[in-house]
Amino acid sequence: MTTFSLESVYGWYRNLVANPKYRWWVIAGTMLYLFSPFDIAPDFIPFIGQIDDAIVVTLLATELAQVLKERSNTFKQNKAGQPVAESAAPVDVQAVEIN
Repeated sequence: MTTFSLESVYGWYRNLVANPKYRWWVIAGTMLYLFSPFDIAPDFIPFIGQIDDAIVVTLLATELAQVLKERSNTFKQNKAGQPVAESAAPVDVQAVEIN
């Protein structure tokens, strides 16, 4: 049985933002969630309604800052003529479960 945890959702979101293939889809989906009237906690509820939006914005900003930091470091290494270390970018794999 699979358990649901906030840590697993956070890891899933981080991996999607880090993957260039899905990054813009995640950003668009996050923006759609923020401006959508359908939330986990509706915005018309004072304070509680804004908490989920604040968490989502913070999560997106943190992950985008990390992506930009990595890109900046890569650019600086390329400019200095140093070899660029390979990143630990996610790899898409077609996996089949064997019973």
